Amino acid sequence: TNYHRGANYMDMKISPSILASDYANLQSELDRIKSSDLIHVDVMDGHFVPNISFGYSILKDVSKVTNLFLDVHLMISEPQKYVNEFIKSGANLIVFHIEAMDNKEDTLVLIHHIKENNVQVGISIKPNTPVDAIQDYLSLLDVVLVMSVEPGFGGQLFKEIALDKIKDLAQEEKIIITIISLKLMVESTNQQGNNVKKQVLMFLLLEAMYLIVKIVHKGLLL
Repeated sequence: TNYHRGANYMDMKISPSILASDYANLQSELDRIKSSDLIHVDVMDGHFVPNISFGYSILKDVSKVTNLFLDVHLMISEPQKYVNEFIKSGANLIVFHIEAMDNKEDTLVLIHHIKENNVQVGISIKPNTPVDAIQDYLSLLDVVLVMSVEPGFGGQLFKEIALDKIKDLAQEEKIIITIISLKLMVESTNQQGNNVKKQVLMFLLLEAMYLIVKIVHKGLLL
């Protein structure tokens, strides 16, 4: 995809998460979403987040049966210890959490290591983490993942605070990713009123539980 910075439009990509799939029939589940743009792979370790999903072995299996772009979201502690396994297992994009990093030096080393292995790199921020926490790294990133829920579990209500972060990042002309549960978005809209509804109209109501939105237009949500 070509991104024209400053252009007056939005480029939207749909990326269903295999976290919502039937693992006993993963091949058929992947066949169902073969028209998607990417596949989102949620990796949870039970330490950084209070839930466990799967690791790089599942990613490797998925990479063998699909040609779709594999977007890997590492919700794990010490991502630098495991990143090579995800690189070898076929990740096209690796996103790690800034909250999982101890210092700036380690964060920069990890960013450069991923890029040197010809894999795209992104950083994710939780709902309560300000954009300022990743300001020093923005120029090095391919994407920023703005969490609209606390990482670890599906079925959470959309947090409107994510919209302000997206607007802030749009001023930086960064490609932005956000994840939202479409089913719960409707419930959140009903509880919080039309304000949220108006600002998330760009999210398409598809069968997949999760989507990814990449925003390159400044002030899109204004």
